[in-house]
Amino acid sequence: MTHELKLLFETLDAWNKQGKKAVFVSVVALDGTSYRRPGVRMIIGEDGSMVGAVSGGCVEAEINRQAQSVFKSGVAKIMSYDGRLRIGCDGILTLLIEPVKLSPELLEDFQHHIQKRETFEMESWYYAEEGEYNDAGSVLKLNGKKYSLHPSVDIQKVGTKECFRQSFESLFRLFIFGAEHDAVQLSQAARLLGWEVTVVASPDEDKSCDYFPGAKELITPAFEEIDRLQLDEQTAVVLMTHSFNKDVQYLMALKDKRPAYLGLLGSVSRRERITNMLLDYMPDIPLDFLEQIHGPAGINLGAESAAEISVSILAEILSVIRNQKPVALRDKAGSIHG
Repeated sequence: MTHELKLLFETLDAWNKQGKKAVFVSVVALDGTSYRRPGVRMIIGEDGSMVGAVSGGCVEAEINRQAQSVFKSGVAKIMSYDGRLRIGCDGILTLLIEPVKLSPELLEDFQHHIQKRETFEMESWYYAEEGEYNDAGSVLKLNGKKYSLHPSVDIQKVGTKECFRQSFESLFRLFIFGAEHDAVQLSQAARLLGWEVTVVASPDEDKSCDYFPGAKELITPAFEEIDRLQLDEQTAVVLMTHSFNKDVQYLMALKDKRPAYLGLLGSVSRRERITNMLLDYMPDIPLDFLEQIHGPAGINLGAESAAEISVSILAEILSVIRNQKPVALRDKAGSIHG
Protein backbone atom coordinates (compact mmCIF):
# COMPACT_ATOMS: atom_id res chain seq x y z
CA MET A 1 0.00 0.00 0.00
CA THR A 2 3.03 2.28 0.12
CA HIS A 3 2.64 3.26 -3.51
CA GLU A 4 -0.98 4.24 -2.88
CA LEU A 5 -0.04 6.48 0.03
CA LYS A 6 2.76 8.02 -2.02
CA LEU A 7 0.29 8.90 -4.77
CA LEU A 8 -2.11 10.44 -2.24
CA PHE A 9 0.61 12.57 -0.67
CA GLU A 10 1.91 13.74 -4.05
CA THR A 11 -1.62 14.70 -5.07
CA LEU A 12 -2.25 16.50 -1.77
CA ASP A 13 0.95 18.49 -2.25
CA ALA A 14 -0.22 19.56 -5.73
CA TRP A 15 -3.70 20.44 -4.44
CA ASN A 16 -2.26 22.46 -1.58
CA LYS A 17 -0.19 24.52 -4.03
CA GLN A 18 -3.42 25.19 -5.93
CA GLY A 19 -5.14 26.29 -2.71
CA LYS A 20 -7.52 23.34 -2.90
CA LYS A 21 -8.89 21.87 0.34
CA ALA A 22 -9.05 18.12 0.84
CA VAL A 23 -10.10 15.41 3.26
CA PHE A 24 -8.28 12.17 4.00
CA VAL A 25 -10.37 9.00 4.24
CA SER A 26 -9.20 5.81 5.98
CA VAL A 27 -10.92 2.47 6.51
CA VAL A 28 -10.01 1.83 10.15
CA ALA A 29 -12.19 -1.17 11.01
CA LEU A 30 -14.21 -3.90 9.33
CA ASP A 31 -16.82 -6.24 10.73
CA GLY A 32 -17.26 -9.06 8.22
CA THR A 33 -15.92 -8.96 4.67
CA SER A 34 -15.48 -6.21 2.13
CA TYR A 35 -13.83 -5.44 -1.22
CA ARG A 36 -10.68 -4.27 0.59
CA ARG A 37 -9.35 -4.49 4.12
CA PRO A 38 -8.68 -1.80 6.76
CA GLY A 39 -5.74 0.38 5.86
CA VAL A 40 -6.95 1.39 2.43
CA ARG A 41 -7.21 5.16 1.98
CA MET A 42 -8.35 7.84 -0.44
CA ILE A 43 -8.58 11.64 -0.69
CA ILE A 44 -11.44 13.89 -1.78
CA GLY A 45 -11.03 17.46 -3.01
CA GLU A 46 -13.50 20.22 -2.21
CA ASP A 47 -14.53 20.16 -5.87
CA GLY A 48 -15.52 16.50 -5.58
CA SER A 49 -12.43 15.08 -7.27
CA MET A 50 -11.21 11.80 -5.83
CA VAL A 51 -7.91 9.95 -5.86
CA GLY A 52 -7.72 6.41 -4.59
CA ALA A 53 -10.64 4.22 -3.56
CA VAL A 54 -11.71 2.27 -0.50
CA SER A 55 -14.02 -0.15 -2.31
CA GLY A 56 -14.95 -1.27 -5.78
CA GLY A 57 -16.71 2.06 -6.30
CA CYS A 58 -19.94 1.47 -4.40
CA VAL A 59 -19.08 3.33 -1.17
CA GLU A 60 -17.34 6.43 -2.49
CA ALA A 61 -20.48 8.44 -3.33
CA GLU A 62 -21.71 8.14 0.26
CA ILE A 63 -18.26 9.04 1.61
CA ASN A 64 -18.24 12.15 -0.57
CA ARG A 65 -21.64 13.16 0.80
CA GLN A 66 -20.53 12.63 4.39
CA ALA A 67 -17.29 14.51 3.76
CA GLN A 68 -19.07 17.78 3.05
CA SER A 69 -19.58 18.49 6.75
CA VAL A 70 -15.84 17.98 7.32
CA PHE A 71 -15.07 20.59 4.66
CA LYS A 72 -17.43 23.04 6.39
CA SER A 73 -16.45 22.43 10.03
CA GLY A 74 -12.84 21.30 9.73
CA VAL A 75 -13.66 18.59 12.28
CA ALA A 76 -12.92 14.90 11.73
CA LYS A 77 -15.84 12.54 11.35
CA ILE A 78 -16.47 8.84 11.92
CA MET A 79 -18.92 7.14 9.59
CA SER A 80 -19.98 3.54 9.11
CA TYR A 81 -21.19 1.84 5.98
CA ASP A 82 -23.27 -1.33 6.20
CA GLY A 83 -22.76 -3.15 2.93
CA ARG A 84 -25.25 -5.84 3.91
CA LEU A 85 -28.12 -3.41 3.56
CA ARG A 86 -26.97 -1.52 0.50
CA ILE A 87 -24.80 -3.57 -1.82
CA GLY A 88 -25.07 -7.14 -0.61
CA CYS A 89 -21.56 -7.36 0.85
CA ASP A 90 -21.12 -9.07 4.21
CA GLY A 91 -19.28 -6.30 6.01
CA ILE A 92 -19.67 -3.09 7.98
CA LEU A 93 -16.96 -0.52 7.31
CA THR A 94 -15.83 2.08 9.84
CA LEU A 95 -14.21 5.08 8.17
CA LEU A 96 -12.32 8.09 9.46
CA ILE A 97 -12.81 11.26 7.40
CA GLU A 98 -10.42 14.00 8.46
CA PRO A 99 -9.27 17.37 7.14
CA VAL A 100 -5.77 17.13 5.72
CA LYS A 101 -3.01 19.62 5.03
CA LEU A 102 0.48 18.14 4.93
CA SER A 103 3.29 20.26 6.30
CA PRO A 104 6.45 20.82 4.24
CA GLU A 105 8.41 19.03 6.98
CA LEU A 106 6.19 15.95 6.73
CA LEU A 107 6.47 15.84 2.95
CA GLU A 108 10.24 16.24 3.03
CA ASP A 109 10.73 13.54 5.64
CA PHE A 110 8.27 11.23 3.86
CA GLN A 111 10.10 11.63 0.56
CA HIS A 112 13.38 10.94 2.31
CA HIS A 113 11.98 7.66 3.67
CA ILE A 114 10.74 6.64 0.23
CA GLN A 115 14.11 7.34 -1.39
CA LYS A 116 16.04 5.58 1.38
CA ARG A 117 13.62 2.63 1.26
CA GLU A 118 12.90 2.83 4.98
CA THR A 119 9.78 1.47 6.71
CA PHE A 120 7.40 3.75 8.58
CA GLU A 121 4.09 3.63 10.43
CA MET A 122 0.77 5.43 10.51
CA GLU A 123 -1.68 5.54 13.39
CA SER A 124 -5.33 6.48 12.84
CA TRP A 125 -7.09 7.39 16.09
CA TYR A 126 -10.87 7.15 16.04
CA TYR A 127 -13.99 6.43 18.08
CA ALA A 128 -16.23 3.39 17.68
CA GLU A 129 -19.35 5.56 17.51
CA GLU A 130 -20.34 7.70 14.56
CA GLY A 131 -19.99 11.43 15.04
CA GLU A 132 -17.63 14.41 14.85
CA TYR A 133 -14.51 14.47 17.03
CA ASN A 134 -11.90 17.19 17.41
CA ASP A 135 -9.26 14.76 18.63
CA ALA A 136 -9.67 12.06 15.99
CA GLY A 137 -7.07 11.90 13.24
CA SER A 138 -4.05 10.21 11.74
CA VAL A 139 -0.41 10.49 12.72
CA LEU A 140 2.55 9.54 10.56
CA LYS A 141 5.58 8.17 12.40
CA LEU A 142 8.93 8.62 10.64
CA ASN A 143 12.12 7.64 12.46
CA GLY A 144 10.69 8.45 15.86
CA LYS A 145 9.11 11.73 14.72
CA LYS A 146 5.34 12.16 14.69
CA TYR A 147 3.46 14.27 12.16
CA SER A 148 -0.29 14.89 12.21
CA LEU A 149 -1.95 15.07 8.81
CA HIS A 150 -3.46 18.42 9.72
CA PRO A 151 -2.15 21.21 11.99
CA SER A 152 -5.48 21.28 13.88
CA VAL A 153 -4.87 17.79 15.30
CA ASP A 154 -2.97 17.91 18.58
CA ILE A 155 -0.64 14.91 18.61
CA GLN A 156 -0.45 15.04 22.39
CA LYS A 157 -4.20 14.46 22.72
CA VAL A 158 -4.42 11.26 20.68
CA GLY A 159 -4.03 7.94 22.43
CA THR A 160 -7.19 7.66 24.53
CA LYS A 161 -9.45 6.06 21.92
CA GLU A 162 -9.42 3.29 19.29
CA CYS A 163 -6.32 3.08 17.12
CA PHE A 164 -5.65 1.44 13.78
CA ARG A 165 -1.90 0.98 13.28
CA GLN A 166 -0.41 0.27 9.91
CA SER A 167 3.19 -0.42 8.89
CA PHE A 168 4.43 0.50 5.44
CA GLU A 169 7.26 -1.32 3.69
CA SER A 170 9.49 0.28 1.08
CA LEU A 171 8.07 0.53 -2.43
CA PHE A 172 8.09 -2.79 -4.23
CA ARG A 173 10.45 -2.76 -7.19
CA LEU A 174 10.87 -4.82 -10.32
CA PHE A 175 14.20 -5.06 -12.13
CA ILE A 176 13.75 -6.24 -15.71
CA PHE A 177 16.95 -7.47 -17.32
CA GLY A 178 16.35 -7.17 -21.05
CA ALA A 179 15.09 -4.63 -23.54
CA GLU A 180 12.94 -6.50 -26.04
CA HIS A 181 9.21 -6.08 -26.73
CA ASP A 182 8.12 -8.43 -23.95
CA ALA A 183 10.07 -6.32 -21.46
CA VAL A 184 7.97 -3.35 -22.60
CA GLN A 185 4.78 -5.27 -21.85
CA LEU A 186 6.02 -6.42 -18.44
CA SER A 187 7.07 -2.87 -17.54
CA GLN A 188 3.64 -1.47 -18.42
CA ALA A 189 1.77 -4.15 -16.50
CA ALA A 190 3.99 -3.85 -13.42
CA ARG A 191 3.46 -0.11 -13.31
CA LEU A 192 -0.29 -0.68 -13.06
CA LEU A 193 0.42 -2.53 -9.82
CA GLY A 194 2.21 0.52 -8.47
CA TRP A 195 5.63 -1.12 -8.65
CA GLU A 196 8.76 0.90 -9.31
CA VAL A 197 10.28 -0.49 -12.51
CA THR A 198 13.95 -0.39 -13.52
CA VAL A 199 15.04 -1.77 -16.88
CA VAL A 200 18.58 -3.15 -17.03
CA ALA A 201 19.98 -3.31 -20.54
CA SER A 202 23.41 -3.84 -22.03
CA PRO A 203 24.90 -0.80 -23.78
CA ASP A 204 24.53 -2.45 -27.18
CA GLU A 205 20.72 -2.47 -26.86
CA ASP A 206 20.58 1.20 -27.90
CA LYS A 207 17.32 1.84 -26.04
CA SER A 208 16.14 4.73 -23.87
CA CYS A 209 13.72 4.80 -20.94
CA ASP A 210 11.09 6.31 -23.25
CA TYR A 211 10.84 2.93 -24.98
CA PHE A 212 9.46 1.43 -21.75
CA PRO A 213 6.25 3.18 -20.63
CA GLY A 214 5.89 2.79 -16.89
CA ALA A 215 9.59 2.37 -16.17
CA LYS A 216 11.21 4.76 -13.73
CA GLU A 217 14.66 4.37 -15.24
CA LEU A 218 16.82 2.44 -17.68
CA ILE A 219 20.37 1.63 -16.63
CA THR A 220 23.24 0.02 -18.53
CA PRO A 221 25.67 -1.24 -15.89
CA ALA A 222 28.66 -3.41 -16.76
CA PHE A 223 28.34 -7.00 -15.55
CA GLU A 224 30.86 -6.38 -12.79
CA GLU A 225 28.70 -3.53 -11.49
CA ILE A 226 25.53 -5.59 -11.05
CA ASP A 227 26.44 -6.58 -7.49
CA ARG A 228 26.13 -2.90 -6.52
CA LEU A 229 22.42 -2.84 -7.27
CA GLN A 230 20.20 -2.59 -4.21
CA LEU A 231 18.16 -5.77 -4.53
CA ASP A 232 16.41 -6.25 -1.21
CA GLU A 233 13.45 -8.28 0.05
CA GLN A 234 11.09 -5.78 -1.59
CA THR A 235 12.54 -6.39 -5.05
CA ALA A 236 11.74 -8.82 -7.85
CA VAL A 237 14.14 -9.62 -10.70
CA VAL A 238 13.18 -11.06 -14.08
CA LEU A 239 15.78 -12.07 -16.66
CA MET A 240 14.39 -11.81 -20.18
CA THR A 241 17.34 -10.89 -22.39
CA HIS A 242 16.71 -13.64 -24.99
CA SER A 243 20.45 -14.33 -24.85
CA PHE A 244 22.00 -17.40 -23.20
CA ASN A 245 25.31 -15.65 -22.64
CA LYS A 246 23.78 -12.49 -21.17
CA ASP A 247 21.52 -14.45 -18.84
CA VAL A 248 24.47 -16.52 -17.61
CA GLN A 249 26.59 -13.42 -17.08
CA TYR A 250 23.79 -11.66 -15.21
CA LEU A 251 23.23 -14.71 -13.00
CA MET A 252 26.93 -14.85 -12.22
CA ALA A 253 26.81 -11.21 -11.22
CA LEU A 254 23.69 -11.80 -9.09
CA LYS A 255 24.99 -14.86 -7.24
CA ASP A 256 25.19 -13.07 -3.88
CA LYS A 257 21.77 -11.43 -4.17
CA ARG A 258 18.58 -12.75 -2.60
CA PRO A 259 15.67 -10.72 -3.98
CA ALA A 260 12.08 -11.58 -3.13
CA TYR A 261 11.74 -13.20 -6.53
CA LEU A 262 14.18 -14.19 -9.28
CA GLY A 263 12.62 -15.30 -12.55
CA LEU A 264 14.13 -16.63 -15.76
CA LEU A 265 12.19 -16.40 -19.02
CA GLY A 266 12.07 -19.39 -21.34
CA SER A 267 11.46 -23.12 -21.45
CA VAL A 268 12.60 -25.83 -19.05
CA SER A 269 15.30 -26.95 -21.48
CA ARG A 270 16.56 -23.36 -21.76
CA ARG A 271 16.71 -23.06 -17.98
CA GLU A 272 18.68 -26.31 -17.72
CA ARG A 273 21.11 -25.22 -20.40
CA ILE A 274 21.68 -21.88 -18.65
CA THR A 275 22.09 -23.62 -15.27
CA ASN A 276 24.65 -26.03 -16.74
CA MET A 277 26.59 -23.16 -18.30
CA LEU A 278 26.47 -21.34 -14.98
CA LEU A 279 27.85 -24.37 -13.12
CA ASP A 280 30.60 -24.79 -15.70
CA TYR A 281 31.78 -21.24 -15.06
CA MET A 282 31.12 -21.23 -11.31
CA PRO A 283 31.01 -24.78 -9.89
CA ASP A 284 30.96 -23.39 -6.33
CA ILE A 285 27.92 -21.17 -6.85
CA PRO A 286 25.66 -21.34 -3.74
CA LEU A 287 22.95 -23.98 -4.03
CA ASP A 288 20.35 -21.74 -2.39
CA PHE A 289 20.90 -19.20 -5.16
CA LEU A 290 20.05 -21.77 -7.82
CA GLU A 291 17.03 -22.99 -5.88
CA GLN A 292 15.51 -19.51 -5.74
CA ILE A 293 15.35 -19.21 -9.53
CA HIS A 294 11.82 -19.46 -10.92
CA GLY A 295 12.27 -20.82 -14.40
CA PRO A 296 10.31 -20.86 -16.54
CA ALA A 297 9.01 -17.66 -14.96
CA GLY A 298 5.26 -17.41 -14.60
CA ILE A 299 2.14 -19.35 -13.72
CA ASN A 300 0.45 -21.70 -16.18
CA LEU A 301 -2.39 -19.54 -17.51
CA GLY A 302 -2.16 -20.66 -21.11
CA ALA A 303 -0.47 -17.34 -21.91
CA GLU A 304 0.75 -16.85 -25.48
CA SER A 305 1.21 -13.15 -26.28
CA ALA A 306 3.77 -10.92 -24.60
CA ALA A 307 1.00 -9.13 -22.71
CA GLU A 308 -0.45 -12.42 -21.47
CA ILE A 309 3.00 -13.68 -20.46
CA SER A 310 3.52 -10.52 -18.42
CA VAL A 311 0.30 -11.27 -16.51
CA SER A 312 1.54 -14.80 -15.90
CA ILE A 313 4.87 -13.57 -14.54
CA LEU A 314 3.35 -10.88 -12.33
CA ALA A 315 0.85 -13.40 -10.96
CA GLU A 316 3.70 -15.68 -9.92
CA ILE A 317 5.61 -12.82 -8.32
CA LEU A 318 2.53 -11.87 -6.29
CA SER A 319 1.98 -15.47 -5.21
CA VAL A 320 5.60 -15.71 -4.04
CA ILE A 321 5.76 -12.44 -2.13
CA ARG A 322 2.34 -13.05 -0.55
CA ASN A 323 3.24 -16.68 0.20
CA GLN A 324 0.17 -17.99 -1.58
CA LYS A 325 -0.38 -21.06 -3.72
CA PRO A 326 -2.40 -20.08 -6.80
CA VAL A 327 -5.92 -21.50 -6.67
CA ALA A 328 -9.27 -20.49 -8.14
CA LEU A 329 -11.09 -18.35 -5.57
CA ARG A 330 -14.20 -20.47 -5.91
CA ASP A 331 -12.12 -23.39 -4.58
CA LYS A 332 -10.60 -21.39 -1.72
CA ALA A 333 -11.94 -22.07 1.75
CA GLY A 334 -12.54 -19.09 4.04
CA SER A 335 -11.99 -15.43 3.36
CA ILE A 336 -10.65 -14.22 0.01
CA HIS A 337 -8.11 -12.04 1.83
CA GLY A 338 -7.14 -14.72 4.37
